[in-house]
Formats: sequence, structure tokens, C-alpha cells
Amino acid sequence: MPFVFPTINVDIIMPELILVVVAAGVLLLDTFAMHERSRTLAWLSLSGIALAFTYALDLWGGPAVYGFSNMVVSDNFAVFLKFVILIAAGLTILFSASYLEKEELEHGEYYGLLLFAAVGMMLLAAATNFVTIFLGLETLSIALYVLAGFARGNAKSDESALKYFLLGAFATGFLVYGMALIFGATGTLDLSALSGIVIHVGIMQNPMLYAGVGLLLVGLAFKIALVPFHVWTPDVYEGAPTTVTAFMSVGTKAAALVALSRVFLSGLSGIAPQWIGLLWALAVLSMFAGNVVAIAQTNLKRMLGYSSIAHAGYLVIGVVAASNLGISSIAFYLLAYTFMNLGAFGVILYLERRGENLTLNDYAGLSSRFPLAAALMALFMFGLAGIPPTAGFVAKFYIFSAAIQAGYVGLAIIGVLTSVIGAYFYLRVIVYMYMRPAEGEMTPPVRSYGTATALVIAAVMTILLGTIPTPTLDMVRQIVLPGT
Repeated sequence: MPFVFPTINVDIIMPELILVVVAAGVLLLDTFAMHERSRTLAWLSLSGIALAFTYALDLWGGPAVYGFSNMVVSDNFAVFLKFVILIAAGLTILFSASYLEKEELEHGEYYGLLLFAAVGMMLLAAATNFVTIFLGLETLSIALYVLAGFARGNAKSDESALKYFLLGAFATGFLVYGMALIFGATGTLDLSALSGIVIHVGIMQNPMLYAGVGLLLVGLAFKIALVPFHVWTPDVYEGAPTTVTAFMSVGTKAAALVALSRVFLSGLSGIAPQWIGLLWALAVLSMFAGNVVAIAQTNLKRMLGYSSIAHAGYLVIGVVAASNLGISSIAFYLLAYTFMNLGAFGVILYLERRGENLTLNDYAGLSSRFPLAAALMALFMFGLAGIPPTAGFVAKFYIFSAAIQAGYVGLAIIGVLTSVIGAYFYLRVIVYMYMRPAEGEMTPPVRSYGTATALVIAAVMTILLGTIPTPTLDMVRQIVLPGT
């Protein structure tokens, strides 16, 4: 049998390769840089992200291009999510330089690990084979395990890293076992081939296939933080360095949502009636549990952790809709969520003291002490609550419209009701900032041009995506997945 050399198309993974080279350069430069090391490495990392973003722009709008024996794809969905991940990484690096100085965590490995995590997320977004899904997931996970415990000597950071590692490894076992069972039932790891195989009667009646789908869903639901696979989220969010929490909250969710969408809407579309009910239940549980439990939180990072669980539920609505509108609504929602959530975490890390997490009481009277910070936090809270004219309102309206158009009116109503519940704890932060007297003294924050720039970008985009969403909506409407 003649050997067939696999199709290799390096162009479609060039943004990832650029980040790999820059990450390696950051680690090497860290050995020699003596002064202003953190800021030098931050600027180098930002340059790499800007170059990768520029190259990704050239990939947008063209036909889907497969490479490496159909193991990765460059289509509009993958490219748009690469935009989201690169934006999240760039804003996180802008936040990081001054934050690392304040926390005395100026180690060059931080930026290298952050870039490698972004590479894993981007690879996961472009994966069309279970092997590349696993590679992308493990690349981002290993980097984030280390970053979660980057504040060495801090008991909460050590605890968060240990919990994330143990539970993440356990969830990965479910994921790999699920892939193995699906391979055993169908004989393929390729998603496009899988879509044509599962519709056969003999395969559809194979219990091994459904056992594999269930285990695979557990592994992906862990990364997205869907209930009941969410237990790691609040502890890891609270204990990890705030910049890491911010990046993890948006990047991991974006990459895992794309993988979930590709697996179920492309690879397993032939057995959609068997899995849509499961995703429907996970979405409802996540929206309710995330919003209700967040009400009881006084620590802002834990509150945003439960908030992220609720938003994961909203995002899964787009997968349940199983339509082009559902996919485009996921893409828009992830972009809006990136700016709103990173902005909220940016205000938190700007205000927090070294080694401490802020509670609601610390925000009392913030409007009189630091009015600009209070105004920015209020904007991001309005956005996360889905109140117009912010990006959050348009994102939720778009994703609920996808559910209604697909016939899931009840799911859309549940989404609206849980959004009303969620508005309580978001607005409570604003009440504390503007309507409660200040309690004690708050150390004046250290001014940082990087943090200020990132917050301005996040605030402007939160407003623009809410008031002038048409250009971005026109972009995401170009996203089409096979099977939708």
C-alpha cells in the first residue's frame, strides 16, 4: 500500500505558530533581561499577539481550509474565536505588568505560560479531530494549572492550583475515555467522517456510542463550567491571581464552547434528538444555579465565578438552538462577554491590595473615593446584567432570539427569568458603590497606563457593541457550521 503524505497547510495555524515562537522568545529573554524585566516581556508578548491578530485577519472571510489530514480547519468560526482569544490575552497582558509588580510575582514564565495557554485555546477552536481537541485542551490546561498557583506561598493560590489540577485531570479522563468509546463504536476520530457514520441504524443503536457521548460531554462541560461540573470554579477564581482568573474566565470558555459546538453540531448532528435534551438541562441548571448562588457571595471574585457559570448556561442555549443563528449568537456573546468580564476583573485588580481579595464592603462609597473606577465597574455590571444600551443586552437578545426561532420558547423564557435574578447581584455592587457610606480607608491604587488602556478599550467596546452592533453582527452571520 503506497504511503500517502498528509496534507500540511502551515498557513492556517500561523497565528498559533507566531505565539509559540514569541512564547519561547519570552522564556529565553527572561534569562538575560535584568531591569524592567516584567514590562519588557509584556511588550514583547503584546507584539506577538498583535502580529498573530494581523495574520488571523487575512484568514477571515475565505472558504473553510483544512490542513494536517483534516485535523484542523480555518473557517470563520475558528478565526473569529481566535480574535476573541487574542483580544482576551492582549487585555490580560495590559493588566498584568503593574499587577505582577504589586504582587511581587515578576517572573518571565508568567507571560510564556499565558501565551502557551492562548495557543491551546486557539488550537482547540480550530480542531476538527478528537486528537487535536485533546492536544488543544491539554495545552491550555497545563499552562493554566501552573498559572493558577503562580502566587507561590499564597495558601489560596496553592489550593486553587491543586483543586484545578486534580479535578481537571479527572475530567480529562472522562473526555479521553469518551473519545475512545466513540472511536470503538464508529471507527473514526474525525468529526466530518463521524457525522456521516452516526446516522447508520446499526451505529445509532450501539450503546457504546451514547456512553462515549456522555463521557465526552462531562469533560467539555467541566471546562465550560456547566452545572453540575462547576464545583472547581469559585475556589479557583478566588485563589488564582486576578489576571489569571480574568483570562481563564473568558478564554477557556470560548475555546471549549467552540469545541462543544463542533463536536455536537457537526460530528454528532445525526443523533441530535438524543443529546439536545441533555444540553437543555445543563443550560437551565447552570443559569439557575449560577445566578441564585451568586446572590449569596460577598467576595467579588467568587461572585463573578458563579456569574460565569450562569453565562455558560446562556451560551449553551446557542448550541441547543442548533442553527446558524445559534452559532453566530454564541460568537457575538463571547466577544461581548470578553470585554465586559475582563473589564470587571480589571477594576477589581486595580483596586485590590497585595495578597487580599476585595469584598462588597470594600466597595462601599467607592464613587466618592475613586469615581472613575466606580463608573467603569457600574458599566461592566450593567453589561453583565444585560441592561441596555450595553453589549450584554444585545448578546442576550440575540441568543434568546436563536432559541425562539428554533422553537425553544420555554428555554428563552427561563433565560430571561434567570437574567432578572442575576440583575440583583450585579446591581447590588452598584448600590454599594453609590448608596452606601465608605467603611474605613482604602489604599490609593497604583496608577498604570497598561491597566488604564485595557479598561478604556473594554469600556468603549462594551458601549459600542451595545449601541452599534450591526458591523459585528454582520461578521458573525458569516459563520456557518456543517450540520446547522
